[in-house]
Amino acid sequence: MASNSKGAYVNQWIENPFKDVLSGLVVAFAMIPEAIAFSGIAGVDPQVGLFGAFCLSVTIAFVGGRLGMITSSTGSTALLMTGLVASGNAQGEGLGLSYLMAAGLLTGLFQILWGFMRLGYQMRFVPQGVLSGFVNALALLILQAQLPQLGISLHYGEHNEIESNLIQSLPTGIQIPIVWLLVVLGLIIIYILPKITRLIPSQLIAIVILTIISIGLKLDIPTVKDLGQLPIGLPTLSIPFGDLSEGKVPFNLSTFSYVLPTSLAISLVGLMETFLTQDILDDITDTNSNKNKEARGQGIANFVSSLFGGMPGCALVGQSVMNTENGGTTRLSTLASGLSLLGMILIGRNWLEQIPIAALVAVMITIAISTADTASLKNISKIPRSDTAVMLMTFSVTMLTTPHNLALGVLAGVALAGILFSRKVAKVIRVSISNVTNNEVTYEVIGQLFFVSKVYFVQGFNMHDHPRKIKINMSKAHIWDQSGVAALDQVIRKLKSGGSEVEVVGLNKESLDLFERIGGQPTMH
Repeated sequence: MASNSKGAYVNQWIENPFKDVLSGLVVAFAMIPEAIAFSGIAGVDPQVGLFGAFCLSVTIAFVGGRLGMITSSTGSTALLMTGLVASGNAQGEGLGLSYLMAAGLLTGLFQILWGFMRLGYQMRFVPQGVLSGFVNALALLILQAQLPQLGISLHYGEHNEIESNLIQSLPTGIQIPIVWLLVVLGLIIIYILPKITRLIPSQLIAIVILTIISIGLKLDIPTVKDLGQLPIGLPTLSIPFGDLSEGKVPFNLSTFSYVLPTSLAISLVGLMETFLTQDILDDITDTNSNKNKEARGQGIANFVSSLFGGMPGCALVGQSVMNTENGGTTRLSTLASGLSLLGMILIGRNWLEQIPIAALVAVMITIAISTADTASLKNISKIPRSDTAVMLMTFSVTMLTTPHNLALGVLAGVALAGILFSRKVAKVIRVSISNVTNNEVTYEVIGQLFFVSKVYFVQGFNMHDHPRKIKINMSKAHIWDQSGVAALDQVIRKLKSGGSEVEVVGLNKESLDLFERIGGQPTMH
């Protein structure tokens, strides 16, 4: 058995080595600009996002549950880090990064725990309206984060001013129209080039062309170098705990309670996006993968990334699909993407520093557009109003919370969906009078009796009519919980108090057992 398991794991690496390595190399090109851009959103140096992308990809290649899926720094998780990094830096130099690394370690532990708790199975019950609201809010937040780099400042809240201050160099004066022109050119390239060829990612071509224009014309505009430090070597083990004077944070309950909200949000939002990506790849490849194993793998990867100075992340939808379409279907393709990314960073560091931020803005705008669920917006008049309400709830809570909280938005959407669903299923029970004589009335109950349907059940009986004998036929009904037992018990008591003889017939075994355990009336067959 162990030999077969080992052989199966080996086969997950060597199915098609050439295609896997080549696909991983192409995907690495597409990962670099996003990792740098997401670092800017989070408020940390580009090397934090790049190291994160490398560590996450390499680790998940060994421990992930979905073959060929790409894990890296992402916009959904980066957006959750902004407030923690900003508040940490306000306390002292370097503390923002240390708090982020501590949050990443706790995020990893949470995700490992979610994996063992089989959270992946529970994600099947998240309704489409919540997912639509989630991705639409994420798309708007990513787009909103690009506005300062376009010379647009939003002055409607302290949090957004902090976000703006995280960018060390913003375009001013004559730089702004130049940046706008480059962004428009970048968007044209990204959207037009795939109609000609898909051999090389259009995002990568756009970055190369805009960089050549910027260098050739000696444009005085912000570049990646202005965002912060790029890697100059391999990532090294870096424990975030220590003395405050050294830019470290103390290892105590105070620190963990401080990073707890951020860690919890990243762990849940990261897994949600990962599971969505996993479903997409399962559908494309017509295969099944283990979500709970993937959750544990994501946790291990985030823990390792944080130990080596990288930001936590999750699966990337675009790069994962790109990898699969290019023939990367095994663990080797994921490993190749991480190793290729690090190699390009170390070899091409000087070139990366000269990339204009306008090129990254163009890339992020396309990511925001592709992230949004435009189909739900186009068909909003055709979608059931309950689904629209859930989508708007998820979107609104995310956008109105400060800082923007995707996890809270998802929880609010799920809660509303549960309430609306309860209202619908409450009517799955029906009580009708099937036989009436002078001395006897028979009530027939059809459906499910539980906490949300008990009101309709009780209302189905005429409590003011008291014939000598009342029969309640439950052969087409099922009692699910204590509330259902209490409702039946209440009906029996009230009818008996009016002088009627009450007989309950047809209870199935499960309902009868439940009623015998917690019902207040003698068992009736």
